[in-house]
Amino acid sequence: MAKKSVGTIQTGSKRLTKAIKMVKSPKTGAYTFVEAIMAPEDVSDFLSKK
Repeated sequence: MAKKSVGTIQTGSKRLTKAIKMVKSPKTGAYTFVEAIMAPEDVSDFLSKK
């Protein structure tokens, strides 16, 4: 499973990070990408979840 944290986004006083994770579908076996924008502290939790 590929994992990647991509860039940082600053909006006003908040710092945000866009994280992209590749997830394999258990039904079809195809890979899909899941994207989320979050605080930099939460990225490792997002990437470690299945």
